[in-house]
Amino acid sequence: MRVLVTGATGLIGFATVKELLAAGHEVTGLARTEASGKKLTEAGAQVALGSVDDLDSLRRAAASVDGAIHTAFYHKISHAPLGTLLRVFLGGAPGGIFMRFMKAAAAADRRAIETIAALLPGKGSPLVATFGTLGMKPGRLATEDDEYDHDFTSFGLGRARTEDTLKELVASRGIRTSAIRLPPIVHGPDAYGLAMLLIPAARKKKESAYVGDGLNRWPSVHYLDAARLFRLALENGPAGGTYHGVAEEGIPFRDIAGVIGRRLNVPVVSKPASEAAKQFGFIARPVQIDNPTSSKLTRERLGWTSTNMGLITDLEQTDFFSKV
Repeated sequence: MRVLVTGATGLIGFATVKELLAAGHEVTGLARTEASGKKLTEAGAQVALGSVDDLDSLRRAAASVDGAIHTAFYHKISHAPLGTLLRVFLGGAPGGIFMRFMKAAAAADRRAIETIAALLPGKGSPLVATFGTLGMKPGRLATEDDEYDHDFTSFGLGRARTEDTLKELVASRGIRTSAIRLPPIVHGPDAYGLAMLLIPAARKKKESAYVGDGLNRWPSVHYLDAARLFRLALENGPAGGTYHGVAEEGIPFRDIAGVIGRRLNVPVVSKPASEAAKQFGFIARPVQIDNPTSSKLTRERLGWTSTNMGLITDLEQTDFFSKV
């Protein structure tokens, strides 16, 4: 199958490109620059220069493919240096700025998906897209058959509406869409999802914190396991399928704070909810969310398994702490 992958040079996207190539697919990866696309050509993929917010380049990239996997989610903050992210995170810029970026990016995401779908051959063409489990109703184990929480203005809600776009494409064009919900921490080499903000912040504040008793749970997945799921959904997912790329259903947040504290040799402390914004900045709300998420149905329906190390093991041995 000829497959377009957006976000093809990112952690999940590039792993997905290699997963597809190993399975015998022809892959075109969307890359913003020739320099970033070099690793795609070295891996054996073709490169289409462009970005998901440049719809003309996206049309050119999607013009001759049989299916697509959409992992990109462009907004300015995501391409900023870590120092810029930290200034937002630590209070140097209002959290409202970040949320405006997220709202604009969610709208761009919808346009990108619709643009790709319009270029696919037609009924039955596979299109896989993703959003976060943080858009699910908090405080209870979320399953693949649950809808995202339409009333909960969560950190992940803007992109959660991607699922509505995919359902519309099934109804209007018969596109074989798959929605993959990913956890707040997809971990791999030098990448730890939202935890990437917690590590340098703990170093700066000389303490690693959680809110209250810290028993709220975050799911996680290793990036290679996530890439395998994207391939399986592309190849075998029925129209309108929803899957959870979750290896660990819910790690207590205080365990995440604990390993960060041990690696940095700083105290691990509890903060009251009233101090969460001061401690965590614009992610004060998600660090308090209880987001347990099941992947039982995904494993049954696609035969997916998670075989790589868990988050705590990864954090215990990574050298990322010496780089930030």
